[in-house]
Amino acid sequence: MEGDDNLQSMLVGTVMRKIKSRTWKKQRYFKLQDDFTTIWYKSKKAGNAHSTFSVSDVEAVREGHQSEVLLSIADEFPAERCFTLVFRGRRSNLDLVAESEDEARSWIHGMRKLMENLENMGERERLDQWIGDWFKKADKNNDGRMNFKEVQDLLKMMNVEMNEHHALRLFTMADKSQSGTLEDDEFVLFYKMLTQRDDVLRVFQEFSSDGHKLSLADLEDFLREEQLEADADEDVRQRAEQFIQTYEPSEAAKLLDSMTLDGFLMYLGSAEGSIFNPRRRNVFQDMSQPLCNYFISSSHNTYLMEDQLRGQSSVEGYIRALTRGCRCVEVDCWDGANGEPIVYHGHTFTSKILFKDVVSAVGNYAFKVSEFPVILSIENHCNVEQQRVMARHLDLILGDKLLKSTLEGSAHIRLPSPEELKGKILVKAKKIGGLEDSLNGAVEDALGGEVSDDDEGADIDDDNLHRESVRRRAKKSKQRLSKELSDCVVYCKSVHFSSFKHSRIHSKFYEVASFTENKARKHLREAGADFVRHNSRQLTRVYPTGFRTDSSNFNPQEMWNAGCQIVALNFQTAGEAMDLNDGLFRQNACCGYVLKPGFMTNPEQRFDPEAPRRQDGHRPVVLTVQVLCFALPIRRDGLVSTRLSVMKVISGQQLPKVNIKEDSIVDPQVRVEIHGVPLDQAKQETRYIENNGFNPVWYDTLRFTIHTPELAMVRFVVEDYDKTSKNDFVGQYTLPLSCVQQGYRHIHLLSKDGTSIHPSSLFVHIRITEMEKLPENP
Repeated sequence: MEGDDNLQSMLVGTVMRKIKSRTWKKQRYFKLQDDFTTIWYKSKKAGNAHSTFSVSDVEAVREGHQSEVLLSIADEFPAERCFTLVFRGRRSNLDLVAESEDEARSWIHGMRKLMENLENMGERERLDQWIGDWFKKADKNNDGRMNFKEVQDLLKMMNVEMNEHHALRLFTMADKSQSGTLEDDEFVLFYKMLTQRDDVLRVFQEFSSDGHKLSLADLEDFLREEQLEADADEDVRQRAEQFIQTYEPSEAAKLLDSMTLDGFLMYLGSAEGSIFNPRRRNVFQDMSQPLCNYFISSSHNTYLMEDQLRGQSSVEGYIRALTRGCRCVEVDCWDGANGEPIVYHGHTFTSKILFKDVVSAVGNYAFKVSEFPVILSIENHCNVEQQRVMARHLDLILGDKLLKSTLEGSAHIRLPSPEELKGKILVKAKKIGGLEDSLNGAVEDALGGEVSDDDEGADIDDDNLHRESVRRRAKKSKQRLSKELSDCVVYCKSVHFSSFKHSRIHSKFYEVASFTENKARKHLREAGADFVRHNSRQLTRVYPTGFRTDSSNFNPQEMWNAGCQIVALNFQTAGEAMDLNDGLFRQNACCGYVLKPGFMTNPEQRFDPEAPRRQDGHRPVVLTVQVLCFALPIRRDGLVSTRLSVMKVISGQQLPKVNIKEDSIVDPQVRVEIHGVPLDQAKQETRYIENNGFNPVWYDTLRFTIHTPELAMVRFVVEDYDKTSKNDFVGQYTLPLSCVQQGYRHIHLLSKDGTSIHPSSLFVHIRITEMEKLPENP
């Protein structure tokens, strides 16, 4: 790091232009801080005002004119001087123009090196970095040491309310030099005393033969009895040896094949010790089944960055969705000037972008994070001529990526699989005739008829809007469809839905029906089993009602319960719905495809999400979440009964502040939510811990009965409790019950945007055991 020329240049600092539009171009002074993790920048005219951001906030560095803003000034600044910093979450990009190619190159390569370094950092290095950051924040006079007043201020910043006498005692114990201040090493000692994990020490000593270390046999016992690693394919002894070599910092302990408390803490804080089963992070599911057998990560009105009425339309929406693993994006196409189709939310004040720019973005980013197919859901409002332009853009820009014919040149009896469609982009839209007609060449040049059944304005089926709905449908029916665009549709033909009985008799496997959330909910309520069976044969898309002008989302779990594959959400809006979506698709390498349970893919098997007890092979579990406190003893097995599944949320670490008031301290409370079939939906809360967001401990017990564990999602939410108003959100983590690891595990919390808030975490204990089938009417 020290000898890297690019980083040395960044340490000196550079004047660059920050670009927001063709007319907003202002000079800023950018500089890498000495910690090699923080970028500092300020305006030349803003006096002492400055801003910073962390290298860890940056997701990617794009070279050249790879953003709409930089493309708009391409005639003014050459690509070699331009680059874009893409931030995690929903934060806007930072578009920059350097004064020279060399300076741009230094920042591009330097940022990538810093990001790579952070990516490769071990858990201990990350913690050291975090401690160092706090030291710098607290050292107000920058003299490299902290007096007791600065330590007291630091405790408030770190969410700790501590008795002054106790704080002074820790300070004095850490002040080995007796100078009245803490230097680097002394501060680390102070931090260790402050963060002593009695909860982990207790577990460590319970399994340690001598109370000081875990021998190989001790660790093997812990992994087998507590972590249930014996259920894994690998040999438990081999895993114990691997964990010692990977996480134990002491070379002497390694030579003795043993693990110290520090090594035990490192293991528990690692990916192997997290709640999410690392074996489910890679593609582990069968990807050779028909497309309709998978839940597919899907976006609604992908082009919108904000609300549905006045929000900005941008190709950035497609880039962000695709790089999050989204596999179905939506494009609303309208006639544009100069014969070029445009994309925007029709009949609103949202801004407009070119269809060809959307197709280019999809072509460039479709397979950056997943090789499995992308579905381009086109809502077509264009005339025939502009439809031909659309088809031409799709063909020329996407080339071989665009699926133009069936895989073997003839129609099959079922949809192809994600494996067979790797690297392909499928168009979902209206089609003239069926696959059979296309293969036989029996298609006219143009055909009168509805262009789209997905017009959301027409699908607001409120009684008051019925006449308007009929009028707009009649207007739509006069539009015509071009053969060229029709030929781009192969396996995803948009059709109007009549009834489940009609579909069972007449529908083809390649036909896709779309429903608003309200219509889907109605079908689910009235004919849940028929809906599930319908989705075992063909694809269904569900999207938000047109009344959600604020780009809010419905709960996707309802639609997954019916086996709906394409559940389209507003990716730009953070919240519970997107937490569930991110949680479901976090498994299977975040590839955007998750295999549905077997009882949802077999048309012969009847499953009604409204009555899960009637399902063949119904095997419920009782999930017990124990939020433990130090005052209460815990049994070693953690079980409440032999037929119980058990989760213990033990403690929290370094929870972030949510109140901007300097003297405010978080009063953390944990809520555990179960999302699944209606019978399983539940939530319970722990007590709140007053004035301790740094290392709160609970030891409470919460219990849930789960009838359909295959569909259940578990969401952990931490909030700052408030007696007089709504609690403030602190962090969350959501995952499928099927991906939960048993034993003592850490939950690494995420922000509202879904980004990491390291090192904030919860410490939990989990047991999952089957329960006897309950009677239908207990």
